[in-house]
Amino acid sequence: MTVLVVAVVLVAALCLLDLLLTFGVIRRLKQQATQLQGLLQGDHFDLQDILPVGSQIGDFDAVTVGGERVSGGRLTGNTVVAFFSTDCGPCKEALPGFVETARETAARVLAVVVGDQGRAAPMAEQLGPVAQVVVEELGGQVSRAFGANSFPGYCVVDASGRVIATGPGVLRQPLPAIG
Repeated sequence: MTVLVVAVVLVAALCLLDLLLTFGVIRRLKQQATQLQGLLQGDHFDLQDILPVGSQIGDFDAVTVGGERVSGGRLTGNTVVAFFSTDCGPCKEALPGFVETARETAARVLAVVVGDQGRAAPMAEQLGPVAQVVVEELGGQVSRAFGANSFPGYCVVDASGRVIATGPGVLRQPLPAIG
């Protein structure tokens, strides 16, 4: 009889432990769902994928695939800057929408494709009609100047080189005109 009582108490304790763990998992999943929804809507962007709003970009000097020289000091007016990687699935998905949005704006657009020259060529070709395109290796000058750590990354920089908007939400807003 006592063995039966011990067994029932043990099973009850295990059931309570399982229930507590299940509630913990549910709570964590709800937190993650809220964070993911915010990221997808562009409401907040907790990941430091690029310099935060108000930051000054670093100095850089690069040459576009078209042979033009671009640098932090040569940015005039508001410039939309986008970072894509050849090894990034979300970048490949976002690229057509970005090209279409950039096509509809009068803003200056600088696109940085991170990866080796050969693999970057198709992306650079798609971006070429709507943006100045720089191809660089991971950790290149332009990426470092903007603190680009994950891809795709987006920001808008004013003429003084100050970041005025970041995150995927900049693509849902009308892109600023050169000014």
